[in-house]
Order: sequence, then structure tokens, then C-alpha cells
Amino acid sequence: MTDVRVVLVTAPPGDPAVAMARLLVDERLAACVNVVPGVRSIYRWQGEVCDDREDLLVIKTASDRLDALVARVREIHPYAVPEVLALAVDAGSAGYLEWVLAEASSAPGSG
Repeated sequence: MTDVRVVLVTAPPGDPAVAMARLLVDERLAACVNVVPGVRSIYRWQGEVCDDREDLLVIKTASDRLDALVARVREIHPYAVPEVLALAVDAGSAGYLEWVLAEASSAPGSG
């Protein structure tokens, strides 16, 4: 197990998803956010089955930044109940994992 987490967040497509991704990286809550366009989400909400187009944010962060990241997503996300799923990273490229930890730190150079 590493101290890196991958967080999945669905968002309205286009500019809203990109704006969220950029903000999370700018605020050092994430080292990297991949915006995957064209996700089709089928889900039940308030008694109805919904079928919507969304973008998927694949967020890479440090485990010690996870609570702050989740709180920030809740603040900026337009959905009443945004999807936020954090997945533990068991292994990966050592250099990449070190980079994620360095970039998703509370202060530049503190990773």
C-alpha cells in the first residue's frame, strides 16, 4: 500500500469539469486530474432512473490531502450529492508515486 490515492468524481461535462480539475491542481489538493469526457451515467436519483452524460475526473492525490480534497469537491461541485470515491493505490511506478506525493502537498516543495 502507498500513500497515494486515486479519487473518482463525475461532473457536468465540459467547462465545469475542467474548472474543477484546474482548481484542485492549483490548490495542491491533487497532483494531476485526468478529465475523461463522454461518460454515460445511468443511476437512480430521487425515485427516477436517470441517464446523463458526464465527465469523469480521475484525481491523483496524497492520502493526507484526501479529507481536504473531498471537502473542497463538496464546496465547488454543483451536484447535491457528488460522487467521490477514493481508491487506495497498492503499487505503481516509484518515480510517479513520489511525484504525486510531492505535488499534492500543502506547500510547494514539502512533499
